[in-house]
Amino acid sequence: MDDLDEMPGNKPLRLPKKAAKVKNKAPAALQITAEQLLREAKERELEIVAPPPKTKISDPEELAEYQRKRRKEFEDNIRKNRNQIANWVKYAKWEENIGEMQRARSVFERSLDVDHRSITLWLQYAELEMRNRQVNHARNIWDRAVEILPRATQFWLKYSYMEELIGNIPGARQVFERWMEWEPPEQAWQTYINFELRYKEVDRARAIWQRFLHIHGHDVKLWIRYAKFEERSGSIPNARSVYERGLEFFGEENLSETLLIAFAQFEERQKEFERARVIYRQQFSYGLDHLPSDRTELFKYYTIHEKKYGERAGIENVIVSKRRHQYEKQISENPFNYDAWFDYIRLLQNEKVDREEMEETFERAIANIPLQPEKRYWRRYIYLWINYFLYEELEANDVERTREIYKTCLQVIPHKKFTFAKIWIMFAHFEIRQLKVQDARKIMGNAIGLCPKEKLFRSYIDLELRLREFDRCRTLYGKFLEYMPENSNTWIKFVELETLLGDIDRARAIFNLAIQQPALDMPEVLWKAYIDFEVNQEEYENARKLYNSLLARTNHIKVWVSLAEFEIHCGNIEAARKVFEKAKNALSNSSKEERLLLLDSWLQFEHRHGDEETINKVSHMMPKKVKKRRQLQTDDGVNAGWEEYFDYIFPDDQTSKGSLKLLEAAQKWKQRFKASESLIEKDEIKKEIDDTENQSTERELKVREDDSDTDIDSDSSTSDTDSDSDSSTTSNSSSASSSSSSTSSDNDDDGDKSKDEKSEANTKNPSTYLGKDTGSKNTSEVYS
Repeated sequence: MDDLDEMPGNKPLRLPKKAAKVKNKAPAALQITAEQLLREAKERELEIVAPPPKTKISDPEELAEYQRKRRKEFEDNIRKNRNQIANWVKYAKWEENIGEMQRARSVFERSLDVDHRSITLWLQYAELEMRNRQVNHARNIWDRAVEILPRATQFWLKYSYMEELIGNIPGARQVFERWMEWEPPEQAWQTYINFELRYKEVDRARAIWQRFLHIHGHDVKLWIRYAKFEERSGSIPNARSVYERGLEFFGEENLSETLLIAFAQFEERQKEFERARVIYRQQFSYGLDHLPSDRTELFKYYTIHEKKYGERAGIENVIVSKRRHQYEKQISENPFNYDAWFDYIRLLQNEKVDREEMEETFERAIANIPLQPEKRYWRRYIYLWINYFLYEELEANDVERTREIYKTCLQVIPHKKFTFAKIWIMFAHFEIRQLKVQDARKIMGNAIGLCPKEKLFRSYIDLELRLREFDRCRTLYGKFLEYMPENSNTWIKFVELETLLGDIDRARAIFNLAIQQPALDMPEVLWKAYIDFEVNQEEYENARKLYNSLLARTNHIKVWVSLAEFEIHCGNIEAARKVFEKAKNALSNSSKEERLLLLDSWLQFEHRHGDEETINKVSHMMPKKVKKRRQLQTDDGVNAGWEEYFDYIFPDDQTSKGSLKLLEAAQKWKQRFKASESLIEKDEIKKEIDDTENQSTERELKVREDDSDTDIDSDSSTSDTDSDSDSSTTSNSSSASSSSSSTSSDNDDDGDKSKDEKSEANTKNPSTYLGKDTGSKNTSEVYS
């Protein structure tokens, strides 16, 4: 309630300015639910409402008074809401119950003046007359109702039912006829048909069906119902005629799969299997072209029919027809779908269709030339032409047409950008089969002139070889090598041809010319073939020279091993051993894997041809396999952890590292010696200055002797300190460089320490620097 609401006594109720705060906001111990409230309210209904007292009317005056009061109540309710249909209906029924039919009719008439389109009022009014057996009144009411509301199905149904109920069949039929003039929905027609069938009026029902389909013939189910009606009636020709009329009615554009299936099943029920097959076969191919792709029931029922009543050929025809439709659809959607064309052509060839249809299909396929002149788009397309060639030559046996197709195909291919050697070769072989060798040579010559490819050259050479035209083969090899001198296989094939013909010198000259080429795709294959050629001719000196020439160009491990195996083949064991030794020296700076491979081959050689001494010698050369760790880095230079790997340590590498450490120690000593020598020279200059300042000879000699001893000691100590610092710096730098290069052994470290101690002792001893040839003696001592 708002604070300005008026209360009794015209005093407004106002809330205090400061409302009291709730101190305890915890939930109540007893929670009240809606169910509890309803239950308490029900329990507290203590007052029982007594029913109204029964009134007992004893005379006509009391009855008239009672009726007046009731009518007044009904009239008051109607005046309150004239559009409330229930008030009118209750009022009329009350008048009906007391026997006042005229008043009841008057009430309904008044209500119809208010709302004449209320279906409820008309129904209640007509049922009032029907309950009181006032047929004519009811008929008049139904007539008025159907004239005002002709689309109200209930009026017509009730009206016809009343006429049928009283036995007025012609009247009911007349009502139906009046109803059908308005072209009602399917239910009304079906009701009319059922009405006629109840009275065995089949002809009338047939006429109604025909009128029905004339108005609602767009529904396929109605045609099927009509046909089944004729079938149940025993009129099979009429039923067949209904199906035929239905197919004509829908035509090609609106062909219905359901109607076709129903027609075929009808023929099956009549044991007309051939008729059903004809329907399936004719309408199947037609239906596949016009029905949507998701409608496959026709194919299903056709297959079932053939399985039940047909043979194997019939089933296969169904499947083939379905597949043909699928391929045609794929091709129509995308004519450049060459895979669909291949499958379609293969299907037609398997079915052995006539030549005209086959050629038409091929022409349709090859007409879809790729839009872009790139070979990757033409690879699948060109096989359509190849299939066309083979079909015309092998199945149609038409040589002239096959030749024309080959020429047309070669005209279509854009040879300036690319070509297909397969087409040229097939064309040439075709002419060979027709015994036209000159034409085949012209074809291959044109192919090489337009686009010289390796495949074309090899095919042409192979053709001439089979024709035993060796001079032509030599000429072709010469042309081939002019276009592609870097092709090693071509040189080898040329040599094989000359070897086959017995011209060894010519073959050797070709090999010499081949190895002089500046660029080869596979030089190792060519060299190996040349060496094998000389070995086969037992020209071992020539082969040995070839090996040496090859080693002058490359230092590959395989060449050394092959040379060693060649010497073994010739029986020169010592020469093979020398080859291994040379290879070891030549590959000393190569990768460790190559050196290991060489030593393995050498060791195997010694096991087969050597003795225990040579085996031990090679075994001592074998590296030691150790496991190491190294840090990984990504492309960005970020550390990516550590990995373990196996490394090989060769004995030769350790020996060279030992000699390097000896040289490092000598260099270290030399640096220390130079530092101490410079300090001694400074002391001598200082002494000369002091001698010039002294006046007394004796005193100067004594002082000089005393000062020389003390100066030498002090300076030696100073120089000792400086030399120690310099030597430590030098030793640190040398140790850092030695540790970065490799890890030395403990014996080498001890040797370095002893040398450092000797150098320090020499630095502290003054007689070392005062004597003659000090540096040379100390150097010899250090190296000793």
